Amino acid sequence: MPSDLLQRPERAAPATAHTAPRRRTRVFALPETRWAAAALVLFLLALPLQPAGAPAWVWGPLYAAAYVTGGWEPAWAGLGALRKKTLDVDLLMIVAALGAASIGQVMDGALLIVIFATSGALEALATARTQDAVRGLLDLAPATATLVADDGSESTVPTEDLTVGDTVLVRPGERIGADGHVLSGAGEVDQATITGEPLPVAKETGDAVFAGTLNGTGALRVKVGRDPSDSVIARIVAMVEEASETKAPTQLFIEKVEQRYSLGMVVATLAVFLVPLAYGADLTGSLLRAMTFMIVASPCAVVLATMPPLLSAIANAGRHGVLVKSAVVMERLGQVDAVALDKTGTLTEGTPRVTDIRPLDSDGSGPTADALLALAAGAEHPSEHPLARAVVEAARARGLAIADALDFTSAPGVGVTATVDGHRVAVGAPSRLLVGGETNGTPAARIAAELEDGGRTAVLVLRDGAPVGVLGIADRLRPDAAATTAALTTLTGSTPILVTGDNPRAAARLAAEAGITGENVHAGLLPEDKVDAVRRLEARGRKVLFIGDGVNDAPALAAAHTGIALGRAGSDLALETADAVIVRDELATVPTVIALSRAARRLVVQNLVIAAVFISGLVVWDLVGHLPLPLGVLGHEGSTVIVGLNGLRLLRDAAWNRAAQDIR
Repeated sequence: MPSDLLQRPERAAPATAHTAPRRRTRVFALPETRWAAAALVLFLLALPLQPAGAPAWVWGPLYAAAYVTGGWEPAWAGLGALRKKTLDVDLLMIVAALGAASIGQVMDGALLIVIFATSGALEALATARTQDAVRGLLDLAPATATLVADDGSESTVPTEDLTVGDTVLVRPGERIGADGHVLSGAGEVDQATITGEPLPVAKETGDAVFAGTLNGTGALRVKVGRDPSDSVIARIVAMVEEASETKAPTQLFIEKVEQRYSLGMVVATLAVFLVPLAYGADLTGSLLRAMTFMIVASPCAVVLATMPPLLSAIANAGRHGVLVKSAVVMERLGQVDAVALDKTGTLTEGTPRVTDIRPLDSDGSGPTADALLALAAGAEHPSEHPLARAVVEAARARGLAIADALDFTSAPGVGVTATVDGHRVAVGAPSRLLVGGETNGTPAARIAAELEDGGRTAVLVLRDGAPVGVLGIADRLRPDAAATTAALTTLTGSTPILVTGDNPRAAARLAAEAGITGENVHAGLLPEDKVDAVRRLEARGRKVLFIGDGVNDAPALAAAHTGIALGRAGSDLALETADAVIVRDELATVPTVIALSRAARRLVVQNLVIAAVFISGLVVWDLVGHLPLPLGVLGHEGSTVIVGLNGLRLLRDAAWNRAAQDIR
């Protein structure tokens, strides 16, 4: 049976569609299917010859060839395991087939080989289809890029040869070869495969771009900001590889039991053979019954019960933008019964936005709202501060002209000062720009206090030394935050808690909008305080899921039962520490992946029940009655295929959609 359910495929040619192509492995592209087909053809050729009275030298070699073509791979693998002092069930199947042949049941042994080889081929095909399901994630990055040298010359180079600081040219219709920033040019980039945004995003000088995204219109010169091995796509590849190499605790337990079970089965087989002989039974009948017992009692279906559902769930989640790093994590996600959320960048978008424009116009000489915003944007335009960018973006969104700033100065913690349209303009914190008695009781001070009481950051605008207005800036709740909070409450039976380093007023306001209130809001926390909050929940016996994105969230991500990081804006430390990463920053995928994990766990239980029913039923039939060897083979291998295919049901998009519907 295949053991590597997810393997790294070879690099493919760049895709040019909206998403990377999903290729389906052809049936006869796999060696397992070719060997199984050869064994089946040889068996079918030999089958009618023996009853027809043909001499043994005619049908004997055909059966022998069927034994070899269908059985050499599992026999070789079983001998390799035996050299490592491990008893492989594949080897037991080959021994049973040879045992049947030794007592003249050549056709029955060949049938066992053919069905066993066919079962292995079906499992290999299912495994390959699992690889196909995640290949859309792995084939995004192009194989080559156009490198622009310092002298302006161009050359085509493999993307893996790019280094930080290189400049690459991306023409319309090409995929971007590396993560970086636009140096020059403008265009629209389809980055749905990375961020999930449904429409192409306009890109201009200074904007970030991702490897594997599709440039639509306009040529872009991109400065490589990350080594190709550390790009978003490379991280996806690494995470999928890591997931494929892990085993869930349930699987590890089953494999530990399997070794003892297999040894016990060998002892039981010898007993089934020797005890009847001791009471006078004939040799052929006793050996045939023992071989049948060895086949039907083999735990193939039990071994295959766990990993296909979990790895199928990992592949499905990966296609929908959630990278689960291991089968262990996928199993743990279904056990979560409490959730802790960071605020900034997790529950919110992490980008400050202007929410209020409050001009001071008591005597009619003050600016209008648009004029106030344009004045502030002109002064803030040279600044790199997040609040400054929020002001500039608000002015651009309103289509306002932003004047050039002259004599620009910036004072950390205070604000900026510049000359805009002939006026000396200052923009900054009211507590620093208002002096003396103006800090209390003035209209500017009252508006600033009102905005701050509402959880916003107040920004005062002075023109030629006089207050002319106040701007309110706040982080905006993610559109899916409230629905996600409600879904997590339904799944876990308790409202998520909010843990943030922000001030209590801002935290309470945003938490209320997301449906989190009262004692579930914890504000003003340092990183170690977030860890304490997680540990207090776990001390009550809860299995905590922590969701965060920043460096300050990394300790809590590590301390929690399971940690999920937001990938688009998340820090490198958070991404490395987390057990799973939401690549597209769609918070709503968190409850869905939890529901998918629970569906996988249910399938594991179903598979174990199916395997137990088949094994116990066939064993009882063989011991109490007379189970024909071909029927025993069919029942054993049939149960293995049923279990494998049942687990692979979670590969379909319908499984993800059903998980999303189950939490509504």
